[in-house]
Amino acid sequence: MRLDKFICESTELTRSFAKKALHRGDVTCDGEVVKNSGFKVKVGQTICLDGKVISVVGPRFLMLNKPAETICATFDQVHPTVIDLLDIEKADTLHIAGRLDIDTTGLVLITTDGQWSHKITSPKKDCGKCYLVTLTDELDASLVETFAQGVELRNEDGLTKPAVLEIIDSHHARLTITEGKYHQVKRMFAAVGNKVVGLHRESVGKIVLDDDLAPGEWRYLTDEEVASV
Repeated sequence: MRLDKFICESTELTRSFAKKALHRGDVTCDGEVVKNSGFKVKVGQTICLDGKVISVVGPRFLMLNKPAETICATFDQVHPTVIDLLDIEKADTLHIAGRLDIDTTGLVLITTDGQWSHKITSPKKDCGKCYLVTLTDELDASLVETFAQGVELRNEDGLTKPAVLEIIDSHHARLTITEGKYHQVKRMFAAVGNKVVGLHRESVGKIVLDDDLAPGEWRYLTDEEVASV
């Protein structure tokens, strides 16, 4: 990796400020001052800026318990975002792997790895997302088969992919879908004449939201959770 890029990915410096630091002689490689921004950093070399060792932040994978009235975006001038909840270096390099509506709570996965997040969000990958759903009207047992066959959504061609509905009681259910259409869960229930009044995502694939993770709290995923996707 070029030294100027290494500095940018290890610090908050822009490329231009990284080059200025190099020209001032503030950067060393294995104890030797390096001023060439195109210098290639090799594995195992020690890079220091102003005498302090710096290192590139590797791929990061997080789970967050999204509170209501928080949006899944990297920046917004009106509403707080899930990224705002992260007290973490270089948060601007993170993106959300599968967004939730502003009033939907629960599991949000956040990462720097685009290929990993694609495996979660692509309908072709059949990554199940499980939601706890609260509804205004009573649930009919026949909906289990209806959802398993697919539901026709308004302004959509064809049926949704088969979904798994587990009825908990008259007004609560778990629904597992493998797509991510706009407002999909709400629209699926609207298509069968019911209204969603509460929506909470419990899991994505084999990654399950921690019971003890309070709204707004987050943690890094384990290696096993990352590999499960």
